[in-house]
Order: sequence, then C-alpha cells, then structure tokens
Amino acid sequence: MQMQAMQVLNIAAPIAARRIGSPLAVFFYAQKHGLLHYLREQQLANQTFAHLYHWNWFDAALLTPYFIVMVILAFYGIHRYQLVWLYYRNAKKATKEPPQHFEELPFVTVQLPIFNEQFVIDRLIEACCNLDYPRDRFEIQVLDDSTDETQQVATEIVERYRSGAANGVPQPILYIHRTNRHGYKAGALDNGLKTAKGEFVAIFDADFVPPRDWLLQVVHHFAEPEIGMVQTRWTHLNREYSFLTQVEAILLDGHFVLEHGGRSRSGVFFNFNGTAGMWRKCVIDDAGGWQHDTLTEDTDLSYRAQIRGWKFKYLQHVECPAELPIEMTAFKTQQARWAKGLIQTSKKILPRVFRSDVPFHTKLEAWYHLTANLSYPLMIVLSVLLMPAMIIRFYQGWFQMMLIDVPLFMASTFSISSFYLVSQKELFPGRWYKTFLYVPFLMSLGIGLTLTNTRAVLEALLGIQSSFKRTPKYRVEKRGEKSQAAKYRKRLGIVPWIELALGCYFALTVWYAIANENYFTVPFLFLFVLGYWYTGLLSLLQGRWERFRSGGVDLDESSPKPFPVGV
Repeated sequence: MQMQAMQVLNIAAPIAARRIGSPLAVFFYAQKHGLLHYLREQQLANQTFAHLYHWNWFDAALLTPYFIVMVILAFYGIHRYQLVWLYYRNAKKATKEPPQHFEELPFVTVQLPIFNEQFVIDRLIEACCNLDYPRDRFEIQVLDDSTDETQQVATEIVERYRSGAANGVPQPILYIHRTNRHGYKAGALDNGLKTAKGEFVAIFDADFVPPRDWLLQVVHHFAEPEIGMVQTRWTHLNREYSFLTQVEAILLDGHFVLEHGGRSRSGVFFNFNGTAGMWRKCVIDDAGGWQHDTLTEDTDLSYRAQIRGWKFKYLQHVECPAELPIEMTAFKTQQARWAKGLIQTSKKILPRVFRSDVPFHTKLEAWYHLTANLSYPLMIVLSVLLMPAMIIRFYQGWFQMMLIDVPLFMASTFSISSFYLVSQKELFPGRWYKTFLYVPFLMSLGIGLTLTNTRAVLEALLGIQSSFKRTPKYRVEKRGEKSQAAKYRKRLGIVPWIELALGCYFALTVWYAIANENYFTVPFLFLFVLGYWYTGLLSLLQGRWERFRSGGVDLDESSPKPFPVGV
C-alpha cells in the first residue's frame, strides 16, 4: 500500500509541480530529479497563465518604475553589507589609545548650545563642571538661545557654579545669551568661538552627560597634528524606558558601530555628529567656519574639513551617554531634521567631493552616505506600486516572482536586519541574540518614518528652507517616570491620519496576498501595516495618554509658547 502511494506521488508530483507549483509537489519532484532540474523545467514549462495573461503597455508602465525603485533600494541595501564587511576587514585599524600624549595639557573650551532645555540644563552643567581636567586649562560656555524659562534657570545654575556655591570650587563657566537665534545651533556655536580661549573645542548637546574622564580620553589624540576632529560613541541613559526607546537605541547603535566604525577604519570620510566630539579650533576656521545653510551643520563642516585634508578619528570605546526621545513626535522631528539636512548637505558638498583629489572609493562612499535618505521617497513610490505590481506579477507566474522579486527584496530589506544584529553583537556579545525580537519592529519603524522623512527630503530637493526644530528632552530615564512632554509638544496635523490610512491600504494588500495564496509576500507586507499603524497611533495617542496619567489635566495650558518640535 505504501509502495503504491509513493508511485502515485512520483507520477503526480512532476505534473503538479509544472502546473500549480504546490510546495509538496515541488518537494517530491525535486527529491527525485534534483532542484536544479526542477527550476530549469519551470523556466521552460511554466504555462500557468499562457492563455490568460498578455503583456501590455499598462503593465509595462507600472512595472518599469517598480523595478527601478527595487533595484535602487537593493543597491543601498548591498551597501549596508559592504559597511559590515569594511568594519570587520579593517578591525585591526580601530582607534584605541593615542599614539602620543601632550607633555602639557592644552586649553580646551567646552561649548554647550541650548534652546529651551529647562529640564536637563542642570544635569549637563553639573557633568561638565565635574570633568577631570585642570581648572586653569579649560572653560565652559553655555550658549543659550532660549525664549522660555530656561534663561532664568540656566543663569542661576551658571552663577552658582561660577561662584563656587554649587560644589565649593569656583568653575570657569560663562553664560552667553542671544536674542535673535540667527543661524540656530550653528550660529550659537560660531558666536561662542569669537570669545573662546581654547585651542580645542568640545561640544555637548543639552541631553548629554559626559563622563568625568571624557576630556582626558579624547584630547591626547590631537597630539598628532593632522587630526582635526575626534568623535565618541553615543550611549543611552533611558534605553530601557519604553519599547520605542529600545528600538531607537538599536538604530543609533547601528550607526555608531558599523557606519562610523566601517568608514573610519577604512579611511573614508565620516562625520561629526553635532555633539560628544572635539574639534581643533583652527580646523573650523580653515574649513570655512560654522555655516547654517543646512540643517546638519555638523556633517557640512565635517566634509569641508576632510576635503581640506584634515583627518578624523572615531573612538568607539569612549562612551558619552545621552537621552533618547521618548515620544514618537519628537523622534520623527529628529529623523526628519537629519533626513532633510543630509540631502541639503549632499547638494552643497557632493560637487566639491567629486572635484577633489580624494580616491574614488571615498567619493563613492560619500555618495552613499549623503544620499541614503533618498530611499524614503522611493519607499513611498514602492508603497503605491506594490499592490498593482503584485497583481500583475501574480498573473505572470510565481516562478518569475521567485527568480526576480525575491533577490531584490532580500538585498533591500534583509540587509537592515543583519546590519543591526551585527552592531548589537559587537556591543553586547552576551545578549545580542535578544535583538532578533526587535528586528521586525526595527524594519517597521523605518517604514513608518517614510511619510515624514519623504516630506523632509522633498523640501530639501526643492530648496524649501525651514527652521532648526530641536528634539525636546525631559530628563526621563527610568520606566514609569512621568514626563512633561506637553511643555513643547506641537499639534500633529494630518500626518498621523495619512499613516493610518496607508496602514489600512497595506492591510488590504495582505488580504489580497492571502486570498491568492501568495504567502511569501505576507510577512513583508505586514511590516508595512505594522510600521504605518505604529507610528500613526503612537503619534495620536501618546499625548492623550500623558493627559490620562496626569488625571485629565491639559498640560498644554502650562506652555503659552508651544515651540515646534513635532511633525
């Protein structure tokens, strides 16, 4: 009886495999004749829709941009693999201890640019005043552009530390306030340089808490005269605060481990991140100074300095903890600012890079780095075309989908998961495997940001200027702590509703894929549903949840000036 059943399967499997391609029939057919033989048969004999489907101009008009987008995204995905390869290939070139030390410590200016940071300014100033460095060899500049109560709070704190009332030792700290906010952060830094005494300038944003030994770990790397900037790695004070902050931390870890690590080790250009780094003051002047025609003044200055021949160092082992955005709207603001700023910088800087004498691989890496955010509008195009393309590809036959679509999907999407898994393995070798649980949400969050970041990218491409929208900080570090997020929260507008609508559209594509037994695409499509619904719902509900936790009090009333921090 068993032998008869096997004979029937051996006869039926090739027929079924050729006609409907069922997984069970494919298994038995491949087991008998070999998988390669089966694939060749399929390529020649797949006639499923031979008399039902005919290629036409409409399908070509849809599939041409679909495949162009897929190929471009695949190239950016392959580039992520390349960064991982560069990171490991050049592992021996990682910067550790400085090759030489200063005989006498140089004078350092510590700049603290702030804008409406009343909840964290005391933590920042305390950390900087406790830095382990001779008091006659450094100064602290509090560069305040604030328009709210932060002015009074910062003034009082600075006076306490300068007089010695705070910790018994007078500190070399100055308070510099501007009323016009010209140039935003870049303008504040440039204004501070006019009176800065230091040969070197360290910069910390308001949400950072530099360790006591940070200056001593960094400054000796400048004993090499060709070094123009040293960047250290961000860590996260409130990593465990919420699921959102955990995902954000993994995203930033990928940047600071593999992007900075891979680029710095292989000797190509990389950028100062705007904080937790130190500059040689003369390099800033030599490169043209701080300029505010882009929203990422740090990247702009970094490329101008490296084109001039200055060398940068990245210290992965030197950590500087900071606070992650706890709200979806704040996170969107941060990401949109970076996306727009990098595209603005690419328009400004890439022509100079291509005209320079740097090696071709440096120019190519600069292209990938500065244009990476073009993937966001491409993802919007892909989102629009995905369902009609799926229908057309289904009627063309599943074998063609497996042969063409799957490799493109793998190159453009799976590189993301491997990228962040590797970064966590480098930082947390004993517990990195837990990152597997976050991978779907990492990819979903990236998809969910496409709408806001696409708008930012298009504004940059069209030359539409906008103000520097700061990321709010609330000194919230532990799970369960209440924030005062409404102090700087902005109205959300229509964007979250569009995100919810896109999520519903992709829920429809999931239903269509299941109904047509196109099960392979379901997990990928579900990432779109999860991403758009997660970002949309969290944007809408977080503010209401805060009011609920506060007993129904409308915290917005406490802020007569809701400065723009949301999307």
